[in-house]
Amino acid sequence: MLSTHTVLRLRALWELLRYDMVAAVSGFRGVRRGLPKPDPNRPPGDALDAAIPQAVDWAAAFYWKRVLCLQRSIAATRLLRAYGVKADLVIGCRLAPFAGHAWVEVDGRVVNGPPAFAQHLRVLDRA
Repeated sequence: MLSTHTVLRLRALWELLRYDMVAAVSGFRGVRRGLPKPDPNRPPGDALDAAIPQAVDWAAAFYWKRVLCLQRSIAATRLLRAYGVKADLVIGCRLAPFAGHAWVEVDGRVVNGPPAFAQHLRVLDRA
């Protein structure tokens, strides 16, 4: 029997691969359209807020190419929502000097990276 962490890591690997396939065929519009709605009938687990981003980080370390913040955040958002967590994908930027970043928030908290970086960016999109 596979442990919960192993299952999360395998699903995270799949989500990274899925992102690449959908982005190649449909671009960002297709990737964004593919974000599932959270299941309101499924009770979320607080432990998943940390476990899923960690699983995505693990999967990214073993992925065949470099995984940037948007791909990581899409994968984490899809997994969190699959487990009933109401996660938001957030994309932001700073104009001068230019910087762009994507992250995941749960209840207004950044769950897949340092929150300080997100505080200095203007939100462009929230999905």
